[in-house]
Amino acid sequence: MANDWLQLFPEKVRSLLQTLPSPLLGMVEEIRVRESRPLEINYSGRYHFLSGDGSLTQIPEEAYKPDREDTHRLLDLISNHSLYTMEEELRKGFITIPGGHRIGLAGRTVLSGGGVEHLRDITSFNVRIARAVPGIADGVLPYLLDRGRQRIMHTLILSPPQHGKTTLLRDLARQISTGVQSKREGVRPGLKVGIVDERSEIAGSRRGIPAFDVGPRTDILDGCPKAEGMMMMIRSLSPDVLIADEIGRPEDAEAVTEALHAGISVVASAHGKEVSELARRPGLGGLLEHKMFERYVILHRSEAGLSFRILDSQKRGLLLVSAEERIGGDVHA
Repeated sequence: MANDWLQLFPEKVRSLLQTLPSPLLGMVEEIRVRESRPLEINYSGRYHFLSGDGSLTQIPEEAYKPDREDTHRLLDLISNHSLYTMEEELRKGFITIPGGHRIGLAGRTVLSGGGVEHLRDITSFNVRIARAVPGIADGVLPYLLDRGRQRIMHTLILSPPQHGKTTLLRDLARQISTGVQSKREGVRPGLKVGIVDERSEIAGSRRGIPAFDVGPRTDILDGCPKAEGMMMMIRSLSPDVLIADEIGRPEDAEAVTEALHAGISVVASAHGKEVSELARRPGLGGLLEHKMFERYVILHRSEAGLSFRILDSQKRGLLLVSAEERIGGDVHA
């Protein structure tokens, strides 16, 4: 159901959001609710405050300021009235709810043994709206195909936050799993896809059933740490392609290496602007040094929209597609 995420919000905030024009509402990527501070929305990379009459403004003093009742009610709604059951999510600082929407949280941390045990006095919420954009991978996927061997090349998608990595991964999973049978593109069999969805964002699963179309030959490990999930997939589900979002830890790199040695293609994403940045990271530097990934897809967002470059790591970073190549559709995740 379109814009069903509106039901996440307490009545006053929801009514203000519903005053936005439908096209704009359909583009909203983030809603930031901060107690006693201006209500803020982000769409297409543009940030605005939302006033008490539902109009957009750049002036903080004109904005609606959610009160304690608003934030307490929001926390109650997103936790399904059972905050105590979400202690692990609170420790991590975010909650992922059905539909793949992720809600970042801030407040007072409670420490134990030098680490964060959980959050209390939560007063800041960043609600990130997840949407599927079928066809978003149309321009990217052809460059990831090894047609001679009927396989997907090992690929790393790279960009800063909010540039569409998860949305692109979601559609790649769908297209790789579904395959193609058409006169124009010929026949490309669908492959077995395994998604390790640690934050429940790629598939947006609820009780094990994906909210998004990720393809008919796709298996999902929901809420599972990436490294452990990839090893579980390798041992028990024999995927042709493994998909994971935001790798970066040394254990993630070890699992990726194990998958590649097992003959499984890996399509993953990581935070960063350029490939050169990753070489300095303990978890990813070794993968780059040994050229484990065959393709790098670099996403870039500007006023003109989202564009991408694709590099061939096996040919000293040969540029296959320039940054002028626009990616199709609207990307919000």
